[in-house]
Amino acid sequence: MNIKANTEFLNIKETYLFSEVGKRLRVYTEANPGKRLIRMGIGDVTRPLPQIVTDALCKAAMEMGNAETFRGYPPESGYGFLRESIVRYYARSGITLSPDDIFVSDGAKSDIGNLPDILGDNEVIIPDPVYPVYVDSNLMNGRRIRFIEGNIENGFLPLPDGIKEPSVIYLCSPNNPTGAVYDRNGLKAWVDCALETGSLILFDAAYEAFITDDLPKSIYEIEGADKCAIEVCSFSKFAGFTGLRCGWTVVPKGLMAGEVDLWKLWFRRQSTKFNGVSYPVQRAAEAALSDEGIKKCLENVSYYRNNASLLADVFASKGIRFTGGKNSPYIWLECPGGMGSWDFFDFLLNEVQIAGTPGEGFGRCGEGFFRLTGFGSLEDTKEAAERLKKLL
Repeated sequence: MNIKANTEFLNIKETYLFSEVGKRLRVYTEANPGKRLIRMGIGDVTRPLPQIVTDALCKAAMEMGNAETFRGYPPESGYGFLRESIVRYYARSGITLSPDDIFVSDGAKSDIGNLPDILGDNEVIIPDPVYPVYVDSNLMNGRRIRFIEGNIENGFLPLPDGIKEPSVIYLCSPNNPTGAVYDRNGLKAWVDCALETGSLILFDAAYEAFITDDLPKSIYEIEGADKCAIEVCSFSKFAGFTGLRCGWTVVPKGLMAGEVDLWKLWFRRQSTKFNGVSYPVQRAAEAALSDEGIKKCLENVSYYRNNASLLADVFASKGIRFTGGKNSPYIWLECPGGMGSWDFFDFLLNEVQIAGTPGEGFGRCGEGFFRLTGFGSLEDTKEAAERLKKLL
């Protein structure tokens, strides 16, 4: 064919990080069928959905089989009942939003990847190490990326030193992969910078439910953020919807890029390219945000957080530096003995049959670090902790 392809895709790594991890694990298990592998790499939930959620899902599915209650295409921005539930969820943290600010989607990852559609040729600032979707979705669109360094010295929570020009800034707190969480002063520094420079913050709050300390769960807890920030959140980790797919994005009405209303652009983008989330899934999401639903969902969150703390105790006892493990499901540890990330991956896999994620896959600053998750079963986590104690 003589058509032109989007050659910007050639600027991203040919193999997605988690695909490469999966490939290596398949090779290992085929060669070692008798060894029990404990998977602590990909951040997928394992606990079943709360019954209040599955009851709502089944009830809504049955409604689809009845002429009087059947529903066709959902509203592009989500049903009013779910958007109003999300507004009430924010109100629990003292944040006032309008249902019009809420756009329901099939997950945070989709919205993060799609937001570059409404933005022009801006410099993009991304902390490193970072969730790969931030980088890849911008490279696919030919955007200029400037990385700012997260490291042991700044607790993997870089601040906006030296940013003078309007930019699109990606922040994630609690952070994936590092598990680090910004305090109010840290987020205020970013909001102040965005307001001063005319920048836009794209804030990923997918792990907000894991915060138990007095730390901000939303960028909108910071004064002025509604003038400079879009927030993306998810039911995946809070309610276990990785298999159902539902999330939301907050675009405050009146959020402007120069003379252009970003709310109008996002609404147009979603109306054109997205047909909405199914009615049964939105009813399940609504149930997750009821008082009883929140209680049950947070029980699962607590289960995963406890797993992470068990791992954190091991590394603390061995004098290995790490972040996360408290307000996050992730442990981000410094590879012992100066090992490289993929070397440590092979070391854990071959010696104690534990699979994690090499930090190198999250960016240059991830080299020499490693991510483990608390999303497995308690039994597997306890077993992994014992294996790690003996190995380290």
